[in-house]
Amino acid sequence: MLLAADWGTGEVLWSMIWFFLFFIWIWLLIIVFSDIFRSHDLSGWGKALWLIFVFVLPYLGVFVYLIARGHKMSEHAAEAAKRQDAAMRQYVQTVAPATSTADELTKLADLKASGAITDEEYQRLKAKALA
Repeated sequence: MLLAADWGTGEVLWSMIWFFLFFIWIWLLIIVFSDIFRSHDLSGWGKALWLIFVFVLPYLGVFVYLIARGHKMSEHAAEAAKRQDAAMRQYVQTVAPATSTADELTKLADLKASGAITDEEYQRLKAKALA
């Protein structure tokens, strides 16, 4: 109770602001490091130099990186999103059956002609396929 009485509203607000700024700083470092590592246009030495610069002078290093390579960061994010979308589309195509309505109707007609299904079943399944 004594600790709560010593903290005023302003001190709590300042603590929250500093925590928020610290959280943004950590997020910004993670974004910059991930962009450095996924940059295909940087050589290994270039990546090492950027990492050293960011480690030795963190604030200056991050801000210079954002100014110098900020436009590349968005390009790298767009490329990663395209690769992820292509991988998802490929996965869906391998898992989902690629049958069309016409294929299903042809199969139903063949089943009806062979006598595997009755006319009533054929009409019900045809309506389901067309729906």
